[in-house]
Amino acid sequence: MKIRSVKLREAHKAASNGKASFCSVLWDQQAYHIVTASSSESAISIHDSLLPSNNPKIIHHHREGVTALALSPNSTCLASGSMDRSVKLYKFPGGEFETNITRFTLPIRTLAFNKSGSLLAAAGDDDGIKLINTIDGSIARVLKGHKAAVTGLAFDPNSEYMASVDSFGTVIFWELQSGSIIHNLKGIAPSTGSDPSVLNVLCWSPDGEMLAVPGLRNDVVMYDRDTAEKLFSLRGDHTQPICFLSWSPNGKYMATSSLDRQILIWDVDQKLDIDRQKFDERICCMAWKPIGNALAVIDVIGKYGVWESVVPSSMKSPTEDIPKLQSRNSNGLLLFDEEDEEPSEHGNLSDLGEDSHYESEFPTRKRLRKHSTNEEILDEADSEDFSLLPKSESYKMSRRVKKDKTDNIDEGDINIATYSKLKLREAFQPGATPLQPGKKRFLCYNMLGSITTFEHDGYSHIEIDFHDTGSGPRVPSMNDHFGFTMAALNENGSVFANPCKGEKNMSTLMYRPFGSWANNSEWSMRFDGEEVKVVAVGTRWVAAFTSLNYLRIFTDGGLQKHILSLDGPVVTAAGFKDELAFVTHSSTCLPSNDQMLEFRILNISNGTQLLRGHLPLTPGSHLAWFGFSEEGKLSSYDSKGVLRVFTSQYGGSWVPLFSARKERKSDENYWVVGLNTSKLFCVICKNSESYPQVTPKPILTLLNLSFPLALSDLGAEALENEFMMNNMHLTQIHGRMEEMALLGLYDTELDDEAFCIEAAQDRCILRLIASCCNGDKLVRASELVKLLSLEKSVKGAIKLVTALKLPNLAERFNAILEERLLNEAKGTMEATTVSRSKCSGSVLPNAATSSSTLNCAVKGRSSEVSRPSSPKGPILSAPLFTKKLKSDGAKFNDGRTEDKQSSGVVKKGTENSGGDTNVAAADVKKAVSLSKIESTTLETNQHLNSCNSEKVKAGDVNQQPQCTRPSNPFLKSSIK
Repeated sequence: MKIRSVKLREAHKAASNGKASFCSVLWDQQAYHIVTASSSESAISIHDSLLPSNNPKIIHHHREGVTALALSPNSTCLASGSMDRSVKLYKFPGGEFETNITRFTLPIRTLAFNKSGSLLAAAGDDDGIKLINTIDGSIARVLKGHKAAVTGLAFDPNSEYMASVDSFGTVIFWELQSGSIIHNLKGIAPSTGSDPSVLNVLCWSPDGEMLAVPGLRNDVVMYDRDTAEKLFSLRGDHTQPICFLSWSPNGKYMATSSLDRQILIWDVDQKLDIDRQKFDERICCMAWKPIGNALAVIDVIGKYGVWESVVPSSMKSPTEDIPKLQSRNSNGLLLFDEEDEEPSEHGNLSDLGEDSHYESEFPTRKRLRKHSTNEEILDEADSEDFSLLPKSESYKMSRRVKKDKTDNIDEGDINIATYSKLKLREAFQPGATPLQPGKKRFLCYNMLGSITTFEHDGYSHIEIDFHDTGSGPRVPSMNDHFGFTMAALNENGSVFANPCKGEKNMSTLMYRPFGSWANNSEWSMRFDGEEVKVVAVGTRWVAAFTSLNYLRIFTDGGLQKHILSLDGPVVTAAGFKDELAFVTHSSTCLPSNDQMLEFRILNISNGTQLLRGHLPLTPGSHLAWFGFSEEGKLSSYDSKGVLRVFTSQYGGSWVPLFSARKERKSDENYWVVGLNTSKLFCVICKNSESYPQVTPKPILTLLNLSFPLALSDLGAEALENEFMMNNMHLTQIHGRMEEMALLGLYDTELDDEAFCIEAAQDRCILRLIASCCNGDKLVRASELVKLLSLEKSVKGAIKLVTALKLPNLAERFNAILEERLLNEAKGTMEATTVSRSKCSGSVLPNAATSSSTLNCAVKGRSSEVSRPSSPKGPILSAPLFTKKLKSDGAKFNDGRTEDKQSSGVVKKGTENSGGDTNVAAADVKKAVSLSKIESTTLETNQHLNSCNSEKVKAGDVNQQPQCTRPSNPFLKSSIK
């Protein structure tokens, strides 16, 4: 490559202390003049580009060094910012002073005009970015969101957004119409520290498609205008961070200068550097010639020059095919809803005086009139049609319409698309924090442990820590030469992945088990033409979601097992044992910008899909966390602070179990880690930070789960919440018990847990009944008594309302009790009849047949008493009373014993309460008991007859036949 030297000449004197200064350079629209300034001088120089040997025009109005320059797009107004904390306007190219447009309390670092020149953005070491209407000098808005000095500003060429960057490397996308933050990308640019000669900058592409930002790997990273998603990067031979960048007029080329004193020229489409230049001093500012193939540069000691023929003649000219832009309105003004006010009578801003301090007043918020192309003022009726929402079609839709070249697009469709910004949620890893230059960050943080990474000297250092150091394995740290940006962790191992780093470096997936019987059990995969977006890990499987909408499933040994195509781009994923849950975009955003997401749960071991459906979000929010609870319940948490858990209620529904709006303080944010049955585990972040730092170690906070209930007329929201939580837990436990029953299993722990919750639920219901009685809500009290599980609880409710002197309600409670006792007795008799009918038949002399008949009877009786009696059906259905008594009676397959009466299961801890029981119910229960004893005696006699017939058939009277006696206690007493 041919090396061409660029001759530099002195424009400003170097700083007297020998330190580097930040110098500025820019062209006017017709390339007649070059404007330069230096932070070490208070003068601004306007050079004749056609006759560079001529002495420049000098402007002296600042008292200290000039730190920022900006020229309006029509090259009629020049703005300058200084260390003296003022922003001044001048006529151009004459240089006549116009006014002090605004003042700050700290030095200014950056200025920028919008496309029409009606807005000037100014920022610096002060807190806030001022948007100033240049027509009347009023401050339209002050944007606040940065935590450090703002060093770079750039208006979107399509007048929709503005981007800003600070010295910490945080980039913020602002929506101009509302002044709100739409994207906050923390730590994506280098941290410049306290050196005022090194500033972070950013720049929109001329077509407005991308935003270019200096990266953390001595590269330039391109971000999408609407989603702020990383598109690609330009990485070449820069050995130190990039300090300035500039697009060519047509957006095909880019110039980048670095702290290594090099300028590289890039072909953006090919992602290749096509030329370079080495300088004696660092180049701190550059500007492409608007109508030619040249680049103006200036270094840190105030010397400037023009690099001619930057792009080789064999390549496309940098001024060829400059994109045509459509702005949101004809003049780019901010439009407000307040009443119109007449424009200022002053013909220009110079009448305000140099020492004017009007900018410190409260913003006027006046609506500015929109001008036509003929510069005629619209009438009052037309001006009333203005609003904060744009009336012209959006830039994104205009591109789509132009690309398709279709004439049959419905006008209403275009209007709808106008309001939709299509800001799809980018893929993220649950429990990960964003990149922070010079600081550790979490690649993964969950209920088991954490994975942290720290970048140093071109590679990263990764550490894996478990919260319970006694149970988790000790995993040695490792050096990461791949630059992993995502990870997932479980008790068996960890998986890592990184995106593409250009054309030569492919995306890599690596799995690292914590223990294996074989050596070298760690494995990795590389992907050509696609990059990993999200990873997940489970029991003996690893999953990777890629940019081609592929789900790739591997075994823990590295076998590629399945490749599935997804319906849309992945958002996030999580694993739990054999289950993989993930979220994808099901369609574009709604006109309200609400995300349309879909979730799926797969069973990896069985190769089946367990669930699929839409993922609900709070309006105006995005998904912030997604995963499983400790019990395996799928959960989600959105940016509005609402936690939802998927339950089987109503055929499968998402239930809101937590709302941060009712819990947190104004300066708190909750960063979710996980949850269990009753608690949410999170890290409380202060000062509006949305994620924790690695050091000091985050402190987990436990918050109670609660439904977002409406304000009750009883004022008993706490009791109602407890009632709903108990009801949900009972539903989950009964579901697990039914699943085990289908497998022929029985778990006493689940049964005991269900009983404890039922007892607690009864206590809660009794307190609610008392509240209803005190609030004269008797209908609600009668509904509640039907939900009591224990007979003793119903009798307690009767005593309660009797003590409260509510005889009518006590009578109704008694009627409910009688009805349930009768239903219980009737159900027991029907079950006995069905069981007897199944095993009935003629008694044959064959002993085997008789024995099998008896065994069938005993088996039917056993199944009858072990039948679960948990309530089913609607919430307000009345459950039958169930009682359980444990003894050394019937034996189960697992060795456990239980003695159960045929009338039902007696709950442990409850006693048969005496008192005034209804006579009819007692008679029915007595009759049932007598019928059971008679049937038991009959079955015992049949069993003995079968034994005698077997002995006679054997021909040996003295030989005793082998008879298995049933374990039913009634049969035992009869045989004895």
